Amino acid sequence: MKRAIVIVLDSAGIGELPDAEKYGDLGSNTIVNIAKNYDELRLPNMKKLGLGNITDIPNVESQVDCSGAYGKMAERSAGKDTTTGHWELMGVTLKKAFPTYPYAFSEEIIKEFERLIGRETIGNVIASGTEIIERLGDEHVRTGKPIVYTSADSVFQIAVHEEVIPLAEFYDMCLKARNLLVGDHAVGRVIARPFVGGSGNYTRTTNRKDFSLDPTGITLLDELKEKDFEVKAVGKIEDIFNKKGITDAVHTTSNTAGVDMTLEYMKQDFTGLIFTNLVDFDMLYGHRNNVKGYGDALMEFDARLPEVLDLMKEEDILMITADHGCDPTTPSTDHSREYVPLLVYGKKIKSGTNIGVRTSFADMAATLADYFELNNRFDAESFLKLIL
Repeated sequence: MKRAIVIVLDSAGIGELPDAEKYGDLGSNTIVNIAKNYDELRLPNMKKLGLGNITDIPNVESQVDCSGAYGKMAERSAGKDTTTGHWELMGVTLKKAFPTYPYAFSEEIIKEFERLIGRETIGNVIASGTEIIERLGDEHVRTGKPIVYTSADSVFQIAVHEEVIPLAEFYDMCLKARNLLVGDHAVGRVIARPFVGGSGNYTRTTNRKDFSLDPTGITLLDELKEKDFEVKAVGKIEDIFNKKGITDAVHTTSNTAGVDMTLEYMKQDFTGLIFTNLVDFDMLYGHRNNVKGYGDALMEFDARLPEVLDLMKEEDILMITADHGCDPTTPSTDHSREYVPLLVYGKKIKSGTNIGVRTSFADMAATLADYFELNNRFDAESFLKLIL
């Protein structure tokens, strides 16, 4: 019974890519820079798998006898956003980056969105999600006008108070935005960002919802589902792939809940893939330049890793990676163009194997396709023979 468990530590990059300057990300190195600025950081379980063998990380020393295979992967796609990274991990490489809006959205886009939803909007600026509701929350509550904003990523974000605009109506607004933003304006994600509270004390809720595009090509998930394998999605995976290639999904409210659900799926008997995204690293800490929070979250995941390893069956393969960087030590609060770590573990995996520097995230998809005996290799290189 073949199973693979892929866990994405959202934004946990491990060093700038050669073209990082083009993206304004020189010096970004998420995990390493956190370790350099947070002396208490200890990751004994990922260290044992080989995390410190990938690159020099303070207090995460390399292991001669590490129990996993290790390496890092470069992003071949243009961009550095969540959708691009996850799609490439599953075999779809983008030649053209999703559009971004460094000067906010055009009047044409905003006016058409307002026409579709029957309301005026406020904002239309580049901002962080917490800052924008502090700044415009009162006006939104008073007027009922949704707050529209974006970032350096390819996103159209909408924030509303749940007591001002009910969630069902809010999600319908977001769907209308998604249907509007196609063609040259096909942003990677339209994101619903609901909040609650009162003036001076607004907080975002767990009812966030992402409205993504369909992947632009066939993914590993599609191939698995077509061949009657199970594809179990944890966290925002279902949203990122717009439900395509998914056989079962659960949305989670935290990293802890994400690990809990991964473990529940692992207790089930099935053949196929568990695909988990742990978003707190990015959403709560990377974008807010919270070094300690990010470091603590890494340690919390590391402490739970033995629970995952204990549930692994004879043929299971575990892969731990990321989708981009979001270095909380740099002035930027946006994603960073970085390599992502790759740790592979299994009872049949050759421990201590250096997988090297992969030229595409899609090598993961090619390897898993090889493991599940699928024909598609996604124009990438499988490293299965290297690690078995």
